[in-house]
Parts: sequence; C-alpha cells; structure tokens
Amino acid sequence: MFRDSSLLITGGTGSFGNAVLKKFLNTDIGEVRIFSRDEKKQEDMRRKYKNPKIKFYIGDVRDYSSVLNATRGVDYIFHAAALKQVPSCEFHPMEAVKTNVFGTDNLLEAAIQNKVKRVVCLSTDKAAYPVNAMGISKAMMEKVMVAKSRNLSTEQTMICGTRYGNVMASRGSVIPLFIDQIRAGMPITITDPLMTRFMMSLEDAVDLVMYAFEHGTNGDIFVQKAPAATVETLVKAILDLMKKPNHEVNIIGTRHGEKLYETLLTREEMVSSQDMGNYYRVSPDMRDLNYSKYVDSGDKKINQVEDYNSHNTERLDVEGMKKLLLKLDFIQAIMRGENAVAEG
Repeated sequence: MFRDSSLLITGGTGSFGNAVLKKFLNTDIGEVRIFSRDEKKQEDMRRKYKNPKIKFYIGDVRDYSSVLNATRGVDYIFHAAALKQVPSCEFHPMEAVKTNVFGTDNLLEAAIQNKVKRVVCLSTDKAAYPVNAMGISKAMMEKVMVAKSRNLSTEQTMICGTRYGNVMASRGSVIPLFIDQIRAGMPITITDPLMTRFMMSLEDAVDLVMYAFEHGTNGDIFVQKAPAATVETLVKAILDLMKKPNHEVNIIGTRHGEKLYETLLTREEMVSSQDMGNYYRVSPDMRDLNYSKYVDSGDKKINQVEDYNSHNTERLDVEGMKKLLLKLDFIQAIMRGENAVAEG
C-alpha cells in the first residue's frame, strides 16, 4: 500500500516520528515528510538518518497555510503533533487548545482540500473522562476528527483516530526519571503507589496506528488492549533490574490533574465498540443534525457494561513488569551499562 507513496508525519521529530521512520525507511515507500516547528530536532534527524526519502517541512499546525503547503501531494498522514505535557497544558490551557484543537482542524481541512487518501489522528487515554486541560483538548480533538469525517466518503479522505496510554521510556515519561534518580543517588519520587497505568511500548503505539490505517473507516477510534501495573510494581521492577532493591522511595502524593487510574474507553464508548481481538474499534455516532433523533432514541445497554481502564485490564506483577521492561531498547542499553537516552 505504501509503495512509492508519500507519508506526512506531523510532530514528526518526536518519539513516534522516529519510530515510524525506523519502520518505513527500508521499505519501498517513496517519501516521508517530517513536519514540525523545531529546526534543531529536524537537523538532528537529518544527520542521524541521512536518507533522501526524508523531506523536512518547518511549520506549525496552528498555521493553516504551512499545513496546506506540507500536505500537497501527500497520500497519507499520521497526525502526532500535540501539546502532551499535563502541567504545561494546565498552566497554559489556551495553548493546548490552539495546537490540539485548532491545529487538528487545520490539518484535517488541508488534508481534505489536498485530497489526502487516509489520515490517522493520535489521541490519548486522558481524553476519556478528562480531568485536565490536556485531556480536555484531546477530547475536543477527537470530536473535531469525527465531525470532519462525518460528510466524507472513504473514496475522498478517510479520517480515523487512535487512543493509547503512556508510552514506556518515551521522553518525559517516569521510567527515565526513575532511572536518573537512582543513578544520581536520589530518592525515587512517586505520587501514589496504588496508581495504575497502562504499559505500552513505542512499537505498540506504531502497531496501533498501522492497524487503524489499514482497517479504519471515517470517524473510527481504535484502542489497543494493554496490560497495566501499579506505580509500586513498576518501581520494584526497575529496582530489581538495577539491583538496587533497598533504594529510598518517597511518596509525594497525587499531583494536580492526575487520575488514580486511566481510562482508554468510557462506558458509553464500550456500548458501541467492536472487539477486534487485540484491539477495540469504536464507531462514531453518525446521526445527522435532525436533533429529534437524539431526543427520541437512546441505548438501553449502558448499564450492562463498564469502562475499559487500567484498574480492570490485565494486571502485571513484578516479574511480568520486568519482562516487559526488558523488551525496551532503553532498558537493554541500561543493562549493558550504556548511558541510554529516552526515545525521541
């Protein structure tokens, strides 16, 4: 499907963009466009890969003209550009809106205008029952994605989305933080030992996007089934691997905007979801603007299901968490004694 085609990755200098490049550069794809506003990271990627298939576009999804230019002649788009850090979005919520909501609207409008064939938008578990500005902006991003896809046929432009949890060992995640604290001889700081999080690798995230790309129809949201672990289990697994079982751990309490557990699919979404084996597919509500349909008809099954969250998914113990950690290149480098850097 990608033979001689052009793929655009927005926010392409991040962890996800680098993982996609590793997957595609040795294939028969024609061109991969990296779109971002960070020229330093683009130069780093240019030097790292030295591959003529990669084309770099400086721009910002907030600026429609730059997005319109970058999407000309593109066949497919993976939309990963976003403000993702919970604290920065809490302090600057309108910046999250400008990038995550208006930026997505710009990107999708440009894709439609330039007749891009397929677009996959990347979202987050924080968009389900959101309690912080980042999650709220991502929830609105999903609504924009569904609204834009509502009047399209798949012969025009197919737009769908994915939603996944925290990616292990990505830049800004807790695993590199914990390891840095251990190496520096500082106490590990955890918020709540009983807090649970989904455990996904970067490869899992790429596989989810590829599955959505291949199987999506307009407005679909795809979720990958994933195991979870408590923060306490994660810390014990890391300390075991680093042979520091007695390292000091400080419990600092839950920070503003954090949840005790994360939800990948709400109860309301589970009602309309389809179990695809390793994935859930949530079909959009495609009713038109005849509002009587919203008033006169409902769904009686909502009390028969529960949401899909990090408390009720498969729960890893310490040994299971260690096995999952050892699959990460970052952790393998640590075990070899190398000075590893978080992905992306």
